[in-house]
Amino acid sequence: MKYVLVDKYDNICGTVDSVTPGGAEHYFLKEKKLEKEKFDKLWTVMTYTYYKEQEEAFTRKKSSEQIQWWKEDEGYLDLDKP
Repeated sequence: MKYVLVDKYDNICGTVDSVTPGGAEHYFLKEKKLEKEKFDKLWTVMTYTYYKEQEEAFTRKKSSEQIQWWKEDEGYLDLDKP
């Protein structure tokens, strides 16, 4: 599985293939040569697929901006009929 190192501005700063999430985090900790507390303040380790899902969620249009079909079909709806 592919893991990414993401900074606080959601930029990918590094990638690694690892079997376990702990292995990826351990790799990045050794690469950056920091204590875990300082590392956690600066970066986040997550799977690449999770990163892409989060990126898509934040770039998607708001639901209020999407097409509101009931307003377009207002004349077609038969709300007043019994």
